[in-house]
Amino acid sequence: IIAIGLGATDGEGGVASLPTIYGAIIVAGLFTFFAAPVFGKVLRFFPPVVTGSVLLVMGTSLLGVSANDFVNYAEGVPATRDLLYGFGTLAVIILVQRFSSGFLGTLAVLIGLVLGTGVALVLGDASFSEVSSAPALGITTPFYFGMPKFDVVAIFSLIIVMIITMVETTGDVFATGEIVKKRIRRDDVVRAIRADGLSTLVGGVMNSFPYTCFAQNVGLVRLTSVKSRWVAVAAAGFMMVLGILPKAGAVVAAIPSPVLGGASLALFANVAWVGLQTIAKADLSDGRNSVIVTSALGLAMLVTFKPDIASAFPEWAQTFVSSGMSIGAITAIVLNLLFFHTGGKQGTQVSRAVGKSVSLQQLNNASREEFVSALRPLFNNETWPLELAWESRPFSDINELRAAIQVAVLTADDSRRAALIHDYPAMDELLLADADEAATISADRGSLGLTDLDDVQTERITELSAAYRERFDMPFVAYLDTNDTVDRVIDAGVRRLANSPEQEYRTAMGEIVEIANDRFDILLADANPVRSSWDRKFTEVD
Repeated sequence: IIAIGLGATDGEGGVASLPTIYGAIIVAGLFTFFAAPVFGKVLRFFPPVVTGSVLLVMGTSLLGVSANDFVNYAEGVPATRDLLYGFGTLAVIILVQRFSSGFLGTLAVLIGLVLGTGVALVLGDASFSEVSSAPALGITTPFYFGMPKFDVVAIFSLIIVMIITMVETTGDVFATGEIVKKRIRRDDVVRAIRADGLSTLVGGVMNSFPYTCFAQNVGLVRLTSVKSRWVAVAAAGFMMVLGILPKAGAVVAAIPSPVLGGASLALFANVAWVGLQTIAKADLSDGRNSVIVTSALGLAMLVTFKPDIASAFPEWAQTFVSSGMSIGAITAIVLNLLFFHTGGKQGTQVSRAVGKSVSLQQLNNASREEFVSALRPLFNNETWPLELAWESRPFSDINELRAAIQVAVLTADDSRRAALIHDYPAMDELLLADADEAATISADRGSLGLTDLDDVQTERITELSAAYRERFDMPFVAYLDTNDTVDRVIDAGVRRLANSPEQEYRTAMGEIVEIANDRFDILLADANPVRSSWDRKFTEVD
């Protein structure tokens, strides 16, 4: 944006450059809004090794901002005191998290900021003098600095930046999904990017700058464990009210930089931690993944430590290499394409029923063995539903293929259906297994919020599964929806215990069909890179 402003006024900058800047922002916001669905279609190029690398790079790059705040408070204040404010704020946050729980524990960052600022006020290193001179009310009017001007070069430059922020937003959305235990699909990412575009458009009209998902807030969610969307909505309401109260802005501006540095250090480090957790979902034994992560992190740190390196590149390329986050994200994406989507591929190849690996036409022309291999992830060990569905070829569309698989399951003889039910783990086996064990016995727990059971839940699910097996002589199998909780699964199981054996047999088969439907959607939609812990099972026979 600074480069656009200087270019629009022959290096003069200032207020005269703002109409050109806002014109580029408005167009870039429109572009982001309408490009979001297109971007959503390429999510298969963003597996955990890419999104995790982007988040890791975000967190580590932003730590430089914290470092500057630690030691960049004000003239006349000893550097030692700056460090004491920063480390003191960080210590308060850590101690509150360690010794407090519930509501108080969620306020760790706020408590750190308040106490750090309070100490600075007492020692005379902070002042609220600007609050009294700030207006009581301030209303922003559209196009305050004049009607926008639309410069092609400026627009193109900012569109490139917004494309990069789409990658960052994608990483933020998947990271948030991991934190709140929600499986992220393509539509979730598209909606987030569209929100970025719409808010950026409004920002350009209201004399502001581009808006995107904020990685620091991902760290805040991770740090506070506050996961309710209504909290975020309420916070938005508060922010809109504060936005018309300049005195509130003056209060925030009075917070000493070292205090902000201590708080932001905790937030940014948590973003990096989420990145590491996401990377861990990839195959760490695959050397290609290690090259992607280390190269992205190394180049990002190079630019972060030596930002002047961007000046060595042509002006048109400086946008790409001007920040560690940008170059890290681009490196991870390009290397993933190089290693996993171009040329000869070694190791496991992901198979998609309607993607580039296997098309519907290829399935229609496939042998029985090739057909079963391509759709193998839909079931655990029993593959006879796929063999029966193969006999119904050709399929005119995907829904016809889905229906053939469903019919195969529901119309098979009793012995086959009984074998299929017993091929699935009971709920106690699935929910009480650790991540590695769960991946070996089923593909359905994923990133759902069904881990970390407490003692009461563990006892209830164990007793329920035992009672279910005793009554029906089969495992307690259930389809896990993205909104399910352990208590909801248990309550549903208790209700199912009241069924007759005949009714429950049909219910169990319906649950297995739902499980297959869910796997079918994920296999075809290519919409959830986070779940690569079992994506690697989608192998294709050469």
